Amino acid sequence: KQILVLGLDGAGKTSILHSLATNHVKRSIAPTEGFNAICINTEESQMEFLEIGGSESLRSYWKMYLPKVLLLVYVVDSADHARLPVAKQLLHQLIQNNSTLPVVVLANKQDLEGAYCITDIHDALALSDIGDERKMFLIGTHVAEDGSEISSSMQDAKELIGQLVLETQ
Repeated sequence: KQILVLGLDGAGKTSILHSLATNHVKRSIAPTEGFNAICINTEESQMEFLEIGGSESLRSYWKMYLPKVLLLVYVVDSADHARLPVAKQLLHQLIQNNSTLPVVVLANKQDLEGAYCITDIHDALALSDIGDERKMFLIGTHVAEDGSEISSSMQDAKELIGQLVLETQ
């Protein structure tokens, strides 16, 4: 069982995964063409993350992997206001047929000028409409300077994901 990492191209999925895996920052510039798998070991568990690229040509694969996963991590670019409606539409389509799949939304790039705050992201993605029986979390994240240690928000996200994996196994 894996953790699926999805989001539009350019949202920062690969950078986040690298940061979670190494506890250090390495910004990824190139978009993921296809799939990217990373295994992260914690004291409690081994977590397998599968990232699928967010370009339009790859989005058709997203749904195929949903039934096989413990958790969906959905990454949005908080500063890309123009594409938030697309991010919202895709998220809602993904989870409409799976009412119990836990979702962690990472509102990434919180450090950029003009980034929407958490409440604005919550509203823009219409997270209130997603249902009450599902475990759902929204965390603001950013990937800091290359080489530095990960931010406390990234550490919180990692701990939350680890906890959810333990609960759903």
